[in-house]
Amino acid sequence: MNLNIISKLMLALLLTVASAGCTTQKLTQQNSNWTMTPFVRGSSAPVILPDTTTVFPDPMSGKPVHWEASDTFNPAAAVMGDSIYVLYRAEDMSGMGIGKRTSRLGIASSADGISMRRDAKPVLYPANDDQKEMEWPGGCEDPRIARTEDGTFVMLYTQWNRKVPRLAVATSKDLRIWKKHGPAFKRAHNGRFADMASKSGSVVTRLKGNKQVIAKVNGKYLMYWGERFINPAVSTDLINWEPLLNESGNLLHIAKPRRGYFDSDLTECGPPAVMTDKGILLLYNGKNSGGETRDKRYTANTYAAGQILFDSKDFTKVLNRLDEPFLVPREAYEKSGQYPAGTVFIEGLVYFKKKWFLYYGCADSRVAVAVFDPASKQ
Repeated sequence: MNLNIISKLMLALLLTVASAGCTTQKLTQQNSNWTMTPFVRGSSAPVILPDTTTVFPDPMSGKPVHWEASDTFNPAAAVMGDSIYVLYRAEDMSGMGIGKRTSRLGIASSADGISMRRDAKPVLYPANDDQKEMEWPGGCEDPRIARTEDGTFVMLYTQWNRKVPRLAVATSKDLRIWKKHGPAFKRAHNGRFADMASKSGSVVTRLKGNKQVIAKVNGKYLMYWGERFINPAVSTDLINWEPLLNESGNLLHIAKPRRGYFDSDLTECGPPAVMTDKGILLLYNGKNSGGETRDKRYTANTYAAGQILFDSKDFTKVLNRLDEPFLVPREAYEKSGQYPAGTVFIEGLVYFKKKWFLYYGCADSRVAVAVFDPASKQ
């Protein structure tokens, strides 16, 4: 074979590769039109840090406690008036290790989504009330918040008695005074799931004008929930929820971890899902496995953020799913703290001044924010 023929073959090969690269890029761009991307970090530093100066009279011990001295992380978010309010999980110094301290929910407000003014006392905590069996001594963890059209805030949070984590419901009109309603699944299926480990509830919302409000899907309220799998549940009152079951009578799993991907170990529901013209968009937390099933492009056991699109008519049907996370631990504060393998754990998503603000926990120790501007996709 002479050099001229070899040159032509090499040129043809290069053109083929280039063409394939352009096709891949084009398909990637085409397939991303259903996503909220890109999210850009809104600050070069965390927006909420632990505070060793604030003190709260603890109902459990009857003594003052530095309730947010150890770690502040895993936030919910809501818009009220002209401000964003962030409700964040705060841990005291009562124990050592993840899950060994007491968690309470603090509140901070912001006019720009970044600079925070914090209250000195928590707004939800283990109290001497009818939920103490479920909340003492571990407390109240990992909230997600959405708002009804009439202005009622609905919070899904985890009750932790250091025995069984339970997904629970609380409601409020002002984000500071909350009424606890107890476990979300306590009445469903004759109490079958009342004592089941459950957490991470993402109620489906929609934009009505410039307001993000809780939506109905096929005549009922809909929630995606779960830590290892994504499961659906429905409700008529936003307080009592019924998990959907499969043909065998077990919990219906509609999305699962994927071998070789960033979510190879867990697919844990994130902030309130959003109805779009493409379907129901759920942002979720994917944990990479620590074993051979992991995505080797990312650190073992890392938590990163993904997106999945469900059919708005058949909310159990997956239409699309990101194969790569849209937010990964990158900054030093996202890879140091209680969870040094790296964590961006998303829980708060709000529409504010025509942008989407996403609040997330950093390594179970700090709170940060990333912002998506829909105009950037136009």
